[in-house]
Amino acid sequence: MNSEQEKLQFLQIHIDAARNATDDFNAFHDPHKWNKIISNPFGSPIALGFQLEALIESKIKQSREINNETQLLTKHNLNFSNFQVSFADVIRPNETFKITIKPTINSLHKKAQIGNRVAIQKGRRLVITGYQRESQEPLIFPKANFSAIGDLHTINDREHVMNGRYFLKRKFMNTSNGKNFLAGSLVDQHLYFDELEDRVEFPGMFPTALLSCALLEKVKHDGHDFYGKPMVYTQHAISIDRRHLSTLRSNNCLHMLVQGPETVFLEKGLGKSGIPQIAYNCFGLIHDNKILYRAKVCMALLEDIIATSKIA
Repeated sequence: MNSEQEKLQFLQIHIDAARNATDDFNAFHDPHKWNKIISNPFGSPIALGFQLEALIESKIKQSREINNETQLLTKHNLNFSNFQVSFADVIRPNETFKITIKPTINSLHKKAQIGNRVAIQKGRRLVITGYQRESQEPLIFPKANFSAIGDLHTINDREHVMNGRYFLKRKFMNTSNGKNFLAGSLVDQHLYFDELEDRVEFPGMFPTALLSCALLEKVKHDGHDFYGKPMVYTQHAISIDRRHLSTLRSNNCLHMLVQGPETVFLEKGLGKSGIPQIAYNCFGLIHDNKILYRAKVCMALLEDIIATSKIA
């Protein structure tokens, strides 16, 4: 049977905590700037996509622990957490929503994977649909390798590397920011951090959420008009290496590489098929360029979505 969670609600302070912890300066989340966005149909600030995904990640973590499924990850070397989500609507402050987690699908005998489908709804409206799967190899960009890229510490922040192929954004891990991101995502920080128990476990979605800052820096560098040509997420595909995640500590350096934009046409996501969408290939590197996460982030212009769909 499905695991349907309690009714939940973000306040603006939760959105502020999440965006401040990740340096996300997107005007869609800003209570002073959302109404400067041309033709903004949302009528208020909206929650961060990564904020919602962090909540999903924590609910699945708790569900797996309750059902004694966590041991499967170690026993079968399922070292990668893979997320595939499509955004169908938004969550505003004070809107009530719920998360539904479907029972774990055990595909160890076929694909060496386990997974859970998830959905976020407000009333009868679907906000997010997707899944989290654990696998032995990354399901996103499995052949990526940056071992020969050189010492990224010698490159200035917000510069291009590999002959202009990637935009570099550098951030540093911070437990306080991790805790605030969790608090903003309605997640109990005790699930991941406890100084008295000497326990530091950054959730995978925290370093991944720093991509929002990297992407914003990238499009700002490219001269994008945030108010006149606003974009919103349509899909995220993410693979996180939990072996590297377990080694993260405060002050560790995270180098984020962003490649794109590339125009793509996707069948699912916010809006309808046929909408031109912009894709970015993203990587988070730590400890001598080991890949912490790989992500394909897709967005669409708000004007294209408004023209072909109803969002409320």
